[in-house]
Amino acid sequence: MKRYGQIIDVKPEDFERYKKYHAVVWPEVLDMIKKCNIRNYTIFHKDSRLFAYFEYTGKDFIADMAKMAEDPKTQEWWAIMNPMQNPITTRAKGEWWANMDEVFHLD
Repeated sequence: MKRYGQIIDVKPEDFERYKKYHAVVWPEVLDMIKKCNIRNYTIFHKDSRLFAYFEYTGKDFIADMAKMAEDPKTQEWWAIMNPMQNPITTRAKGEWWANMDEVFHLD
């Protein structure tokens, strides 16, 4: 299992709408997340910044993320979510949510 932390900004004028969508995430989207070996997925918010934490239990993260990106229902969800978000400028090429490096963990 590998832990991931990611950040992105949410547009302040869209945050309440973003929260409403995430209060009732579409079942097909949740199912695809699980099929792509993501567990313990949580999104936090502070001052227009979103922080996501999840655990990846698969063997090929890139292939699982490609599988998710190809899913029509996930694409529909992202078409609604993406305009509400502003990727941070220091993200790596090809990233939407910027990946973070883990520097400490305690079980």
